[in-house]
Amino acid sequence: MEKRQLGKTDITASVLGFGGAEIGFQDTTPESVTEMLNAAVDAGLNVIDTASAYKESEELIGNAVSRRRKEFFLFTKCGATDGFTRFDWSRRGIAQQIEQSLRALKTDYVDLIQLHSCSADILKNGEAIDAVQEAREKGYARYIGYSGDGQDAVTAIQTGVFDTLQTSISIADQEAIDLTLPLARERGMGVIVKRPIANAAWRTGEKPVDEYHHTYWERLQKLDYDFLKGDLKESIAKALRFTYSQEGITTMIVGTTKPGRWKENAEILEAGALSQEELQKIRACWKEVADETWVGQV
Repeated sequence: MEKRQLGKTDITASVLGFGGAEIGFQDTTPESVTEMLNAAVDAGLNVIDTASAYKESEELIGNAVSRRRKEFFLFTKCGATDGFTRFDWSRRGIAQQIEQSLRALKTDYVDLIQLHSCSADILKNGEAIDAVQEAREKGYARYIGYSGDGQDAVTAIQTGVFDTLQTSISIADQEAIDLTLPLARERGMGVIVKRPIANAAWRTGEKPVDEYHHTYWERLQKLDYDFLKGDLKESIAKALRFTYSQEGITTMIVGTTKPGRWKENAEILEAGALSQEELQKIRACWKEVADETWVGQV
C-alpha cells in the first residue's frame, strides 16, 4: 500500500484509511469490527479515523485494535458528539470530550485531533482552537486539524494553526478541488479526504433509503456519468481512482462494515491514477452541470 507524507507532520500515511462512522451508526458487532480492522492493518492500512460523534465507534475501535496501537496512526474529532445530537465548542467541553475519546480508544494519545466541522464564527471566537492546542500541549494529541468544507474550511486554513484539513472530494463533490485544495497545498497542510467514492450512492440504481446519501444521488442523476451505468465494481474503482488522482491529497478515508472491503479498495488503487483524459472528462462534466448550491457536504 502506497504511503504519503501528511503535510509537514512526521506521519507517513497509507493512501487509503479506515473511516469509523459506519461501524458506529450501523450497529456493527464487536466481532466484525475486530476481524475487519485487524485484517486491514495486516494488509497495510495505517490510518484509522473516527470521531466522538460516531456513537460507539471509538469504543469498538479501542476494543478491536488498541493492542496494536504502534502499528497505525489514530485520528479522531471533537466538538460534535453523541451522534451529532450535542455540540460543545467550549474549552472545557472539548477537553472533556478528548479525555473521553482517549478512554474509549484505550490509548494515551491520538496522532491527530480535529475540530469536527465547526463554523467560521466558532473558529474566529478562538476557544475551540485554544482547546485543541492545549490538548496538543498536554500530549493528548500530536497534531491538530480541521474537518469540514466550503467557506468554513477556507477560514480554518487561513487561521494558519492547523496541520491538516479533512474535506469531501469525490465525483459528486468537487468544490474543494478548486476552493480549498490549492490553499492547503500552499500552506503545506496534509489533506485527508472523506467520502472519496460519494458513498457509492448509485450502487442500487435507486434512490437510497438513507437521507444522508440523497444529495449525492441527486447530483449523480444530473451528472449522468457514463461509467456509472456499467459494472458496479468498475464504477466504484473509477470513482475511487478519480479522488486518488487529485493533487495534494494524502489519504482517503473509506468507511465500511464489511470485512475484506478495505482490501478490495486497496487493490483498486494498484491501477494508479486515472489518465488526464479521464480526469478532464469528469471535471468538465462537473463544471458544466454543477451550480453554486453544489457545495462540499459536511
